[in-house]
Amino acid sequence: MGTRATLESMRPFKKPALPGAELFERQPGGLDPAEKAEIGHRVATLLVRGPASKDDEELVERVVTVADDLGLDLIADLWSTAASDSLAGALWRLYALRTWVHWHPEDAAREFEAGRRFAPVSEVIAGVPDPPGPQEAAHLVDTVLRGVVTKNLDIALDRAAAFAHLVGIGRASLDETRADEAARLVDTARALHAAAESERAGHLT
Repeated sequence: MGTRATLESMRPFKKPALPGAELFERQPGGLDPAEKAEIGHRVATLLVRGPASKDDEELVERVVTVADDLGLDLIADLWSTAASDSLAGALWRLYALRTWVHWHPEDAAREFEAGRRFAPVSEVIAGVPDPPGPQEAAHLVDTVLRGVVTKNLDIALDRAAAFAHLVGIGRASLDETRADEAARLVDTARALHAAAESERAGHLT
């Protein structure tokens, strides 16, 4: 879906059953792909679905502490190669949007408002009558990535999708030379909306 390229353009143990402190002492780039994918899946599941045991609670607390102290980059990198139809892939796309809004708040506001002029709300994402603006979208993503949202994830994904869709349309309307970037944002919106539909069907894992 081009999400890694989207983020860049926006700038920019063996089979562990329960990753512990070593997860945060090693850079994700030092993990082999299978290990990275498995740890990313586990962290994503615990953040969104909530802990099922005392050990899970301790891991969630550690993840949130790392996110607060060191930023979300370390955690999000675990999700960067996940499939778009997975929970980890959806979290990566949310992270990409959040990062861009924090890096370029004025561009985010300008392109969002342009998108609202060119795309009627009814044509954005069905069921999202009031798409979130840049700051609201960033806050929405923060709540998801820090494990605050464990219910109604589908609504959060749809609202983020609506934001990405409007920004993509706004970017294309303001600068024709950035059509490829705009298209990637719209692709990101489609992926987030598909993840929301999968969540509603109980298939997002």
